[in-house]
Amino acid sequence: MTKLPQNFQDREAESGADVGEGGNGEGQPLRSGQGVDQEFLALERELTVLLRRARASSGEMAREVHPDLESAAYGLLVRLDERGGQRATELAAYIGVGKATMSRQLRALEELGLIAREPDPADGRAWLVHLTEEGRARFRTVRDARRARYVRQLANWDRKEVAELARLLHQLNRRSEG
Repeated sequence: MTKLPQNFQDREAESGADVGEGGNGEGQPLRSGQGVDQEFLALERELTVLLRRARASSGEMAREVHPDLESAAYGLLVRLDERGGQRATELAAYIGVGKATMSRQLRALEELGLIAREPDPADGRAWLVHLTEEGRARFRTVRDARRARYVRQLANWDRKEVAELARLLHQLNRRSEG
């Protein structure tokens, strides 16, 4: 049996779901009334909680970077800090939004002084978006504080477990891209 985190087991117990061996004792997985494996229902439930918390956290962090920053724009700052200058079309594809939405978000970031645009040396018709010095400094201050919270929250985890969680989330994210 895979050992589940205690809070997962607590939620399962509260919901009345079986967290036992993952089967019916006859080699068949447990299924809900709709015929869905319990493991996938549990995954959906845990991802839903994680995503809600992540959205709320991104909103808080965005406001820490700048009071007028939209929470959705925080992910753009992450990408620009990690990858450097990017075209708006690359950012839109990575985040999974349309050109109009990306243009609006980039315009807002530019007005706040967090990003700047410069001609793409590889294609004079295109522009690269990059963090300004102020944008990078504000973003990294908030990101460092966030990382410190993760370290505190996962202090009892083995580093190999943290690395495995990161690897699995990366694998999930890569499969979710286009």
